[in-house]
Amino acid sequence: MRPGQSQVEVSAETDRKPGKILVVDDEAAICKLLTGKLHQSGFEAECCSGGKAALELLGQNTFDAVISDLNMPELSGLELLAEVKRAHRHVAFLMATGVSDIRIGIQAMQQGADDYLLKPFQLDAVVASLNRALEKRRLEIEVENYRLYLEQMVDQRTIQLSAALKRIELTYDDTIEALGAALDLRDNETAGHSHRVTRYCEVMAAKMGVAGEPLKHIVRGAYLHDIGKIAIPDAILLKPGKLDTKETAIMRSHVRVGYDLVKRILFLAPAADIVLTHQERYDGTGYPQGLIGNEIPLGSRIFAVADTLDAMTSDRPYRKALSFPAAEEEIHRESGQQFDPEIVEVFLSLEGDLWEKVRREGDRYRRHLTASGPAHPAA
Repeated sequence: MRPGQSQVEVSAETDRKPGKILVVDDEAAICKLLTGKLHQSGFEAECCSGGKAALELLGQNTFDAVISDLNMPELSGLELLAEVKRAHRHVAFLMATGVSDIRIGIQAMQQGADDYLLKPFQLDAVVASLNRALEKRRLEIEVENYRLYLEQMVDQRTIQLSAALKRIELTYDDTIEALGAALDLRDNETAGHSHRVTRYCEVMAAKMGVAGEPLKHIVRGAYLHDIGKIAIPDAILLKPGKLDTKETAIMRSHVRVGYDLVKRILFLAPAADIVLTHQERYDGTGYPQGLIGNEIPLGSRIFAVADTLDAMTSDRPYRKALSFPAAEEEIHRESGQQFDPEIVEVFLSLEGDLWEKVRREGDRYRRHLTASGPAHPAA
């Protein structure tokens, strides 16, 4: 092998040699005539008198081409062609026919023969036709070898691409967490909220059988649900008292702002609907679209329960955190109004200790976040 030469190129060069030809004809004179001409032209040639004998030889030896008579006893040329195409697909095949059988010769080509030869033979034309057929087969083999080589390369590149995509996905998740953490730290009263509500959503969604990419989209949408609040002025976002009508409208705009921000990122686009609809209510009284029931994406219906659970069990300036049992009672009362009854049923089917455990995890995360900045993404 020359430096820089591929295995495909080596195989192609190895194949470019005078071929070994099998002549099949029940007339001994024709066999002798053809094999003699082929030997003179640099080919190896062997002859047999019928199709069955030809198949035996093909099974025992390697031939590059078959030149077969059409009309033979026991097995016709067309029948031999079918067997050769089935069992020896890289062997070139030339059909020899009389002038009156030209139509059948064309039929043979339609069934896979490389050419047909007219009797009585013009020997130079036979050699020329044979060379064309062999070159065609060599090219086909070279193309197939190259295809196999490319498939191997594609498999290797696919593995590499999958690893790269995984690294990109982790980078995106790190970015998502950094954005959510930045928002949480902006408002100390809700610090850790994004992390906790995301974990609540993840637990409920998994309980409902959501997995794979759909679960990732719910987790990311939940983590970024309030990302639009980055555009809300501090005077409104951090106002301790009740917002007036104008301030409320500005605050509510965060869902559209967040949606417009997230939907532009192809990787996050499936999560954008949760950002847009996380303030919708099951009875249609939410915003910004007033969606009702199952018009609200599943992830947002799950989020509604998770968000309320975290809000009620977190301290606020105007009240202390409620207990988890008290939050469960309130969520149960709002089933069919604020919340999807099916999701409430799933929520209530999970042990209350589970939610408290998730809450404690969130508190540890919050302390870590405050001390050292964003950790690895929850998603």
